[in-house]
Amino acid sequence: MKIENANNNSSNRLTHKHEEQLIAAEEEEEEQMCRTIEVVDLPMPSPPLLAADGDEFSLVPPLNFSMVDNGIFRSGFPDSANFAFLQTLRLRSIIYLCPEPYPDANTEFLKSDGIRLFQFGIEGHKEPFVNIPEDMIREALKVLLDVRNHPILIHCKRGKHRTGCLVGCLRKLQRWCLSSVFDEYQRYAAAKARISDQRFMELFDISSLKHLPMSFSCLKR
Repeated sequence: MKIENANNNSSNRLTHKHEEQLIAAEEEEEEQMCRTIEVVDLPMPSPPLLAADGDEFSLVPPLNFSMVDNGIFRSGFPDSANFAFLQTLRLRSIIYLCPEPYPDANTEFLKSDGIRLFQFGIEGHKEPFVNIPEDMIREALKVLLDVRNHPILIHCKRGKHRTGCLVGCLRKLQRWCLSSVFDEYQRYAAAKARISDQRFMELFDISSLKHLPMSFSCLKR
């Protein structure tokens, strides 16, 4: 019994000593880790890019901005806060669907970036006095379908009605069904959707434009 107890005591002492060694090793490892963290030389963050006016550089798309097809975009009226974003599109052309003169700041932006402006002065009357000139939409479509003008941005004031009608007529050329054309129009017009706009798109005759090439996406819906 005494020999057995002695063996047990010796075994306990070895186990206790082993545990102490493990604890000491863990503490040393933790201490070393802390020292390593403390001496790491973290790089200083790069200063934010600044725009010409000194504000932090940011890419802000215009109201109601979206891609229509390859090389074709739509939006509401862009202002100076949107110019940096528009530069990323590498635009060649803009279709402007309002009769008002283009603002000086926007004109200077077009000149500095070599962007061509096509203006089709469609009045923005409210119902029931809406009059969408079919000949202007037809001429705007010819500009839109010419890939030499791509990438191209279509815009009016809010990117809802006049822009929506032009895009809707393009969709008819792409052989979208009317329900899909109207769904897209309503997604941008929302509560401002007009029956007269949808009737115009429904009745718009695309037969005289079918001969024009469309080398971009023409997926049916």
